[in-house]
Amino acid sequence: MSEQDRARRAPQCMLAGDIGPGMGSLERYIFRQAAVAFAGGLFVLTLIVWITQVLQRLDLVTNSGQTILLFFLMTSLGIPVLLALIAPIAMFMACVQTLNKLNGDSELIVMSAAGVPPSRIMRPLMMLTVIVMVAVGALSLHLTPSSIRYFRLLLTQVQANMLTAIVRPGQFTQAERGLTFHIRDRAPGGVLLGIVVSDTRDAAVHMTYVAERGLISEQPQGTFFVLENGNLQRRDTKTGQASIVVFERYAFDLSKLTQTAETIYRPSERYTSELMNPNPADPMFERWQGRFRQELHDRFAAPLYPLALMCIAFAMLGHARTTRQSRGTAVAGAITAMVVVRGLGFAVSGMVATRPWAIPLVYGVPLIAIVLFGAMALGWVRLRVPQSISRAFGEFTDRMAERFAARFAANGGS
Repeated sequence: MSEQDRARRAPQCMLAGDIGPGMGSLERYIFRQAAVAFAGGLFVLTLIVWITQVLQRLDLVTNSGQTILLFFLMTSLGIPVLLALIAPIAMFMACVQTLNKLNGDSELIVMSAAGVPPSRIMRPLMMLTVIVMVAVGALSLHLTPSSIRYFRLLLTQVQANMLTAIVRPGQFTQAERGLTFHIRDRAPGGVLLGIVVSDTRDAAVHMTYVAERGLISEQPQGTFFVLENGNLQRRDTKTGQASIVVFERYAFDLSKLTQTAETIYRPSERYTSELMNPNPADPMFERWQGRFRQELHDRFAAPLYPLALMCIAFAMLGHARTTRQSRGTAVAGAITAMVVVRGLGFAVSGMVATRPWAIPLVYGVPLIAIVLFGAMALGWVRLRVPQSISRAFGEFTDRMAERFAARFAANGGS
């Protein structure tokens, strides 16, 4: 017996010995497939996005002379944020993959013929969704703000330690994009010798400072790099003209690189309790009151989206379909509905920052999706795609498949 035949007979065997209530072998079979698909999708998506974050943070940490352990710690602190955003999408993908596989192997047809109600097929997916909802809630309400708050603290410390990296003899150090320092040696009393500073932050004018010695000076106005006995080479990038100014003493402002007085936390970096009861005297709250409101309601609405997306997937793919065209139309419809619901959620979230009346919509978008597509999933409401649209989509997919097959054959199957 082939593997496909055994897969098609699996629902019959499970139904024959699993008629009673509770989570029997049929539910465990569906739950296991969905859980494996969810875990795999979540891991792959998180890894891809995390790698992009790693590449963005690489210059910041390595150029400031930090250790590789601190680098991975800082980049790993963004994982809870990624999980909270990606988990609903991974849940949707797992449901689509599981239901499409059950349909493609004719298992849903067997279950339907055996009298299995949609609610029973939906039960294991609902159990997995509840687990994901609890995890997303914990991430959104506590773990995510805690992790990015700690990241902000570490980032402030890294920026504070930038000054230490600048005064390392014999090394070129990029303090920020377009600003590079080099010191030949140190002398007693904190004096730095053989100083070169390249400043290309202004694309129109590139400046290079060369000085025999210098000293870092802390003043009430800020931190300054006082250069002595040197020259400033100024070059216009458009005309190519260069000029040299000789100076005996020049103060280079380092205040932006050494702001360590206080760590200012953004709304996304505040604990949920701080968003619920903000300090009216907080300058950040006075400035971004709308952002505080937006962040708070986004956190409470986040756990609703895994359930909404699961209902969309089941409404479109949870019923037996006999043709490949109808399955393709269902998958496309599920993806379209998911994009629309999630896009509306992001749009409404942005409105809350400036329009308090939009707060109910933050919860209304996922709740309406849950009610509408949940009723469709359970068979209470039926929404049929017009035959013309279904037929046109089927013909389109057939033509695309034939085109790719012909191109593959023309290339010699390589």
